[in-house]
Amino acid sequence: QVYLVESGGGLVQPGDSLRLSCAAYGLSLDDFAIGWFRQAPGKEREGVACISHKDGSTVYKDSVKGRFTISRDNAKNTVYLQMNNLKPGDTAVYSCAAENSGCGGAFRDAWGQGTLVTVSS
Repeated sequence: QVYLVESGGGLVQPGDSLRLSCAAYGLSLDDFAIGWFRQAPGKEREGVACISHKDGSTVYKDSVKGRFTISRDNAKNTVYLQMNNLKPGDTAVYSCAAENSGCGGAFRDAWGQGTLVTVSS
């Protein structure tokens, strides 16, 4: 059985930091790119960051570049999203997803249930 489990969300103030975790079960990070996505209330889901399984390269949404960092620990089969200098516009449910073909794929292989990040003063 293949599934992903996110954790680390919470309520923080603007300027604070959070680290989200995406633990993978039933699949190896050696074989799947992992992407972080978010969906704010009333908005469509958008891609935030992705890390390739092929070479570890990363891609980011423009609005999070310089603030968010995606990384992976293959030994723990876990991908992280370090989020610094959080803004109210970052408020959303964050989910991770796996894609065998790489960061440019459709991310249909597996999805987590999501973790809520709320940035508010």
